Amino acid sequence: MRKNTRNDPYNVLFLCTGNSARSIIAEAILNRAGQGNFRAFSAGSHPKGHIHPYALDLLRKLHYDVTGLRSKSWKSFRVPTRRDSISCLPFVTMRRRRPARCGPVSR
Repeated sequence: MRKNTRNDPYNVLFLCTGNSARSIIAEAILNRAGQGNFRAFSAGSHPKGHIHPYALDLLRKLHYDVTGLRSKSWKSFRVPTRRDSISCLPFVTMRRRRPARCGPVSR
């Protein structure tokens, strides 16, 4: 892991199937908690095209800025941009369509 500075944030991409709840929440949390040291993104292998209303409600209740959050395909990240970490969510409930790039489910 490389050392980060304020000018060089550690990029994290959260991948899941629908990109409508958990990965969106992870993106919002890390972007706020990372305080400029982290830059989070999220995407899905089969994006729903919208954020689940309960996820938006939760983030708003916790005073997260939801401006700019959207459900998107991981194909939008195929452009040559550097990602320092890719986290795949959530294996327990994704048996039927987990992102192929994440590898096999380990139990």
